[in-house]
Amino acid sequence: MNTLLKKGLLSLAIAGGLLSVATAQAASDPDLAGKNVVLVHGAFADGSSWNKVIPLLEAKGLHVTSVQNPLTSLGDDVSATTRAIDRQNGPVVLVGHSWAGSVITEAGNNDKVKALVYVAAFAPDSGQSANDIQKGLPAPSWVAELHKDAAGFLTLSDKAMVENFAPDVSHAQALVLAATQGPWYSGCLDEKIGHAAWHDKPSWYVVSTKDQIVPTSFQMKLAKQIGATTLDVDASHVPMLSKPQEVAAAIISAARQAK
Repeated sequence: MNTLLKKGLLSLAIAGGLLSVATAQAASDPDLAGKNVVLVHGAFADGSSWNKVIPLLEAKGLHVTSVQNPLTSLGDDVSATTRAIDRQNGPVVLVGHSWAGSVITEAGNNDKVKALVYVAAFAPDSGQSANDIQKGLPAPSWVAELHKDAAGFLTLSDKAMVENFAPDVSHAQALVLAATQGPWYSGCLDEKIGHAAWHDKPSWYVVSTKDQIVPTSFQMKLAKQIGATTLDVDASHVPMLSKPQEVAAAIISAARQAK
C-alpha cells in the first residue's frame, strides 16, 4: 500500500470518527448535562431489566447506573440504592419499577435525589408497607404461580412470567426473565416506609395500561395520591422492556426539570 493511499485512508478514518463524535454530541441535551439516573429493579427481576432503556438515556448524555437489589429486605434494597446514589456526582433522578417503588420512596430522601420516577410501581405513604396499600384488592390469579421456599423467598413460574408478568415481549425474552429473576423475600411486603420522599420531591408515574401484576386502576390511584406527572403506556408490567422509548421519555422529562 503506497504512502498516499495510507494517508487517504487515515484521513477518512479520522473524519469518520469526528462525525461519530459530532453526531453523539448533537444527540445529547444540554439541559441534561451533569445529571444522573439511578434505575432500581423490582421483584422477580434484576438490573438487566433496564437494558433497553439505558442506551436511550445515555444517548441523551445522562449518566446511568442500574442497581442490583439483593431483594432480601426493604432496608437492604434501600442500602444498595443509597450506595449507588452516593457514587453519583450531581443531581439524581431515581427510578423504581414495581416493588422498587417502595425502595425509591425511602431512598429518595437522599439530598442528591431531585426527582422520582415510578414505573408500574408501589408508592406507599409514610408509615405504610406495600401490603398496607394493597388491602382490599382481590388476590390476582397469578398468585397460584408463586413458589415460596423454606426461607420465605418467592419466585415466579415460567408460566406466570410468560403469561402475566411479561406477555408483550417475545416468548424467548420472557423465559430469560424467568431464568434471571432474583428471588424476593416475602417479608419485604410488610416493611414500612419511614418518610415518603414523594412528599418533598417532584414525581412522575408511568402507568401500564395492560398490567396483570399491579392493576392499572391501582397505579392510577397511586399516581394521583402522590401528585405525579403521569404517562400512560400501552404495556404489560414490564414497559421498560416492551415500550422502552416511552419509559425513557418519562425519565428524560424528569431529568430536564431536576435541579
